[in-house]
Amino acid sequence: MCCNENFEERNKGEKINTVLDLSEISGMKFFDPHVHMTSRTTDDYQAMADAGIVALIEPAFWLGQPRTGVDSFTDYYSSLIGWERFRSSQFGIKHYCTIGLNSREANNERLAEQVMEILPQFIFKEGVVGVGEIGFDDQTAAEEKYYRLQLELAKEAGLPVQIHTPHRDKKKGTQRSMDIAIEQGLDPYMVIVDHNNEETVKEVLDRGFWAAFTIYPFTKMGNERMVEVVKQYGSERIMINSAADWGISDPLAIPKTAALMKRSGISMADIELVTYRNAITAFAQSGQINEQDFVAVKNIDQSQKFASNSILRGGQQPRIDKNSIIIS
Repeated sequence: MCCNENFEERNKGEKINTVLDLSEISGMKFFDPHVHMTSRTTDDYQAMADAGIVALIEPAFWLGQPRTGVDSFTDYYSSLIGWERFRSSQFGIKHYCTIGLNSREANNERLAEQVMEILPQFIFKEGVVGVGEIGFDDQTAAEEKYYRLQLELAKEAGLPVQIHTPHRDKKKGTQRSMDIAIEQGLDPYMVIVDHNNEETVKEVLDRGFWAAFTIYPFTKMGNERMVEVVKQYGSERIMINSAADWGISDPLAIPKTAALMKRSGISMADIELVTYRNAITAFAQSGQINEQDFVAVKNIDQSQKFASNSILRGGQQPRIDKNSIIIS
């Protein structure tokens, strides 16, 4: 059985630790540097805010089925810097994003060429903290072509890069992603390599890149394994995220993992680095992140509107009592 099969076997049946007592993490602040809130509900935003998540990054990604025209990319990117940013603010969470052509859709070269033409219109917008998530899926020639072009775009713009490492043949894909980034002249400190596991973390850190880990049920990483990674490698240049999306995923993966780390005896200083500070340090290289903004967005007025629309529907009152059995 090869290494990949070993990891796949180990992932079968693995879940995120699901019991979260908010008192265990009371007062802690968290930053989720990879979460797809377009796919989530307002209830998720409220739960994240209650659990201490003060800021997040939403990478552009695949929506579950292929887009068929460049206008759909334009609308999607616009929503990341517009409506979704507004929606997040209505729950006191500061929203940033990364913009890029995802690896899966890079294989439609006709459409990919059109997307590359519009990317410069978005990467310099307020709230865009990097080019991402980009990289490999099937590790095709087309994926490499558009990965290289977007690395060049990020280098010219002085923006960090958020790399998606492939689900299949991950070690090879991770190594190849780093090799190409260096070939294109990027400083590894400007590159966040995401979706790591025990197979990849040492080389990513040894080569000077940021190592991000996705805590995602039944695949990628469980949080018990993540505790062991931090115990072995420490907290330098390591961060965790939820990558919560339209699949079976958990937007509270970071606070749950922080609670588990605390129970497991990891120092509060290391927990803060892995769940908050490192993400800020890495993506603040964009010049777009100021922690004071996390405080400012706490002044919530849910009656505010974006493009004449609000999160309150049909005369709703803000913030219903979540503990009431009666829905009025």
